[in-house]
Amino acid sequence: MRDRWLVNTETFSRLLDAPDVRAVDASWYLPVENRDVLSDYRERHIPGAVFFDIDDISDESTDLPHMLPRPEKFSSRVRSLGLGDGVRIVVYDGGNMMAAARVWWMFRVFGHDDIQVLDGGLAKWMDEGRPVDDEPVIPRERHFTPRLNTFLVRDIEQMKANLASRRAQVVDARGRGRFTGEEAEFRPGLRSGHIPGSRSLPYTTLLHEDGTIVDNEAIAAAFRDAGVDPARPVVTTCGSGISACFLALALDLAGFPDAAVYDGSWTEWGGTADTPVASGAP
Repeated sequence: MRDRWLVNTETFSRLLDAPDVRAVDASWYLPVENRDVLSDYRERHIPGAVFFDIDDISDESTDLPHMLPRPEKFSSRVRSLGLGDGVRIVVYDGGNMMAAARVWWMFRVFGHDDIQVLDGGLAKWMDEGRPVDDEPVIPRERHFTPRLNTFLVRDIEQMKANLASRRAQVVDARGRGRFTGEEAEFRPGLRSGHIPGSRSLPYTTLLHEDGTIVDNEAIAAAFRDAGVDPARPVVTTCGSGISACFLALALDLAGFPDAAVYDGSWTEWGGTADTPVASGAP
């Protein structure tokens, strides 16, 4: 599974000119970082990469950030980016791979499994002196057939039901302080803490210093150390559904496929009046 979903910089460098491969820059940053991702992309990107705007390719009918769009919208937007049937997608970002993992998960939700995440992302690519440019990319539209896979997504009602059934283990990718409630949330109006019964596994603990993901044995060990049996059903969550996708990717890499992601995550749960909140260590 690791080779299916992850590609290293050396291998990807040999694929750049392949006619069926498309590079995608999915860079996204937390609001507190105050970054202009589109300007960053225009300034430098891997040659031929199109920009996937996570905030734009989302559900406009809700106030929650970057929720999954309807299949029709997703299909329309990715077609215009030249991403469609018969295309192998390699997605990267300028951060710690959580945004790239989000786009990996989105494509899988809509039935496109021919997608890989660039291990180490743009930072590792540039550290190795590999090419970037500021050339505008004009993609050729390509047909995309959405095939919705609802098994990879959880909504708030399903998460409430899971409080009683405990059918799935819930793993939170946020930093430890936010999980325990000792640190305030980035977004105003949210309570602090975590979903009762959930476990804490900050996604950054699964990264090497160079930004690449740890090996499969270390991934499995990290989940077990967090009190999670990766062989049982898992739902991942985080602040707004971004880094949760990284945990889902990590599980898949380690041979524990099809973890679901709670799309609304803490922005929805912590901002809803009738949802129970726990604090402290699990």
